[in-house]
Order: sequence, then C-alpha cells, then structure tokens
Amino acid sequence: MQQVSGLDATFLFLETQNAPMHIGSVGIFDPSTAPDGVVRFKRIIQTVKERAHLAPYLRQRLVEVPFNADFPYWVRDESFDPEFHIRHIALPKPGDWRQLCIQVARLQARALDRSRPLWELYIIEGLDNVEGIPPGCFAMVTKLHHAAIDGVSSQEIAAALCDATPEIREVEGAEEWHADTPPTPFELTAMAIEHNASRPWRYLEFLQKSVPAWTSAMEAAMSGALKPPPSVPRTRFNQVVSPHRVFEGVSLSLEKIKAIKTEVGGTVNDVVLAICAGALRNYLLEKDELPEQSLVTMCPVNVRDPNADASAGNQVVSMSVPLHTDTVDARERLQAICASTRDAKEYTNAIGARTMMEMAEFIPMGLGVLGARVAAEQGIANFATPEFNTVITNVPGPSVPFFSNGAKHIRGWGTGPCVDGNGLFHSVGSYCGEINIGVTCCRVMMPDPSRYADLLRESFVELENAVIGKEKKQVRKKRTTSKQKPGAK
Repeated sequence: MQQVSGLDATFLFLETQNAPMHIGSVGIFDPSTAPDGVVRFKRIIQTVKERAHLAPYLRQRLVEVPFNADFPYWVRDESFDPEFHIRHIALPKPGDWRQLCIQVARLQARALDRSRPLWELYIIEGLDNVEGIPPGCFAMVTKLHHAAIDGVSSQEIAAALCDATPEIREVEGAEEWHADTPPTPFELTAMAIEHNASRPWRYLEFLQKSVPAWTSAMEAAMSGALKPPPSVPRTRFNQVVSPHRVFEGVSLSLEKIKAIKTEVGGTVNDVVLAICAGALRNYLLEKDELPEQSLVTMCPVNVRDPNADASAGNQVVSMSVPLHTDTVDARERLQAICASTRDAKEYTNAIGARTMMEMAEFIPMGLGVLGARVAAEQGIANFATPEFNTVITNVPGPSVPFFSNGAKHIRGWGTGPCVDGNGLFHSVGSYCGEINIGVTCCRVMMPDPSRYADLLRESFVELENAVIGKEKKQVRKKRTTSKQKPGAK
C-alpha cells in the first residue's frame, strides 16, 4: 500500500464529470509480422495477465480516505481482472482515418471507473482504408489515469506489454504477486490524523528550504536578470470544457525538424513549439480570434531522478513558454521561442524544480476537491485569467521498432486531458524517424480538428521553407547529385 503524492492527488481533485484526467496513446499495429500473420484478442489478454507484475500500476486501485481527510492510497487489487479493462471493437466500413479519430475521441471523453484499477485498453479493428497504413492493421488505444503516471512513467507499461522483436518473450515472476488487504475506514482515518498532525512541521521545513530560492528569483526578476512567467491572453480554448472530445494525429519528419533546429541553434522541442505556434496562429486567424498578445503554452518538465523507479507517479513541473503568435515571420517566431524557452528554464532552475513540485504536498485533499468542485459549478474558467492557453508535452520515444504480440508498431500518438481553462492538449512523441503530434481538444472549442491537423502540416512546411530555404535545398540536391557515378540514375 502506498499513499498518493500531493502532485498526483491534484489530478484526482481536478477531475470532474466533463473533465476526465487520463492520458493515453493511439498506436497502429501491423499483424502481418506476427506468427501466422494474426494476433488473437485472447492472446492480448493473456499477455497482460502474464506481464501485469512488470507494471505494478496495472493491478493497483484507489482507496479514498473518508471525508477526503487526506490523500488516497494505492492498494494491490484483490479482484484484478484484465478482461474488464481490455475491450474489443471494430470500425464500420470503410474503416478510414476519420472514423478512427471519432472513435478515439468518444473513448477519451469517458471517465475511468475509480472502483477498479484506473486504466483501459481498446483493440480497434477494421482499419482498412487509412492512408499510409496497410489494410488489416489494428489500433491499440490506452487510457491511464494521470494520478498514477506521467508521460515518462507511461513508457514502463509499454515496455512491459511490448517486445523488441516479433518473437513474444517469456517473462517470470507472475505467480509471486499478492494482493493487499484494503485498510478499513477506521484505519484510514487514523492514518490521516497522524499524517495531518505532522503537516505544519513539514510545511515549516519546506518554507525554510524554499523561501530563499523564491526570494532570490523575485529579486532577479525585478532587476531584469530573470524574465518572470508571461501574462496570458484569453482564447476559445480557455473556457469551461464540454463533455465531448475530438482527436487528431499528425506525423512529421524528424530529420527535417533536426535540420531546422541545427540551422537556428535551438532544440527539437523548440521547433515543435514553433510548429504548434504557427498552426494556432493561423487557426485563430481563420476564426478572426487571434489575440494581439502572444499565446502561452505550458510545457511539463521531467524532474525524475535518472536512477528512480519509472513507476513513481508524476515527477514533473510546469514551465510557461510564450509561443510568439504575434510574430508573423516563421523564422523570427522560432528564434523568439528559442530565447523564451531558455528564459523559462532559467526561471524554473532559479526556484528549483523539485521545490515547485513539492508545493502540492501541502494542499489539503478536502480543500482541493472542494475548490475544484466550486470552480466547476460556478464556471470560473469562463472569466478567470487563464494560466496558459494550451499544453504541449514532448516525450522522446524509441528510435527502433517495437512489437505487440508479434505485430509491428507502425505509428502512434499520445492523448491528454482537457480541463476547465485549458481545452487543448498537444502530446508529442518521436518514433523511428518521425515526430508524432497527437491533438486532444474539447469538441465545442475545436469542431474542425482535421483543419487544425492540416494547419500543423502547413506550419511545418512554412517553417522549413523559412529556415532552410528553397535555395539551400537546391544546393544540397546538387551536392547529392554530384556524388553519383557517371551514368547513374
């Protein structure tokens, strides 16, 4: 039994009926690489049964403290049943991309059952008419509660369920697992009293450690040595969310993104932010809603100890970065984003990333739940100043293929939560030479997700042309041609 951390608990009390707080993924798999060219649904269930001990989260359920007197606990579920969590559906004909996106959006809109381990896995067949995907492929859609994992720790589950080759590896230790005896309400209340009694002393220790850092950061900001977080304009994405979702996925060349990064001197993440910035700018321009002030994104920053267990919940802090959507030229926008990212990192480092993460430990669970409930009922997000306009999270993925029950993973995108005040989430990941951008949004805020996907692609091309330039492309092409042997074609 393990108590939920303060940061993890925030994803529990922020969850409302219209705002489920799970993250996930949409992966496309080709069964032609599997034995006999077929992946049986029963085989997928069996794999989860055999490997669930490799990802403890899969068999843990939440036990809440009476009256929300303290943070909940994770216990190993005595009634764990993989067949409840793994579902099997199929797209109707023709089985195209739009149908898949609609189905994924519907699944993402449904909250997870808190009486069970907080995850679901869907196998979606019938992908017979998706451009760039061989007929007969299937999608694997996951939903994992954000209270238990972040983008980095979610990779542990993928590593547990998948293999590096088409051959299905054998694992050991499945029979060594034992369930927990759930604590009684009396025991939970007693533990809450003990934990809360020590909270003031722990808070004093936290202040003693953090106040000097905050004071130093404020002084540096006032002197101009540090740039404080920017002010945030209001957009259509910063309102109360509806219960409905949309999903889209875009895949771009990692090689070209690296070339853009090298030319400007930034990072791959800077280029991704610039691509999203260009798409957001043009999307809001088409709606005649582009603010004069730059939009701001929240970028989660991984602060996990490299030697720590990847399953250790959320280990991230937020970093606010201006997207410079008020800048017309794509190259200038990217250069400005590179500078803003450096400023944001300096500000985060000045305060201390772990200090920012530990602040959540001192928000009482009951107060957090009550505050979130009142905010949702009163629609505060409709008139309060937003903290940011969107979320763009980037988690590097493998550069080599992986397989699920012998089926090769072709391509995949992440999904994320939409909450009151932030109805647009970008999940970015890399895989085998591609950058994949998954977009999750409130359907009322973005009724035309395919248009936004087109704008992401157009923003990428615009940025490539602005940074690399057509002339440089032609020079490179000539150099490549000159190396060919005489008579070569």
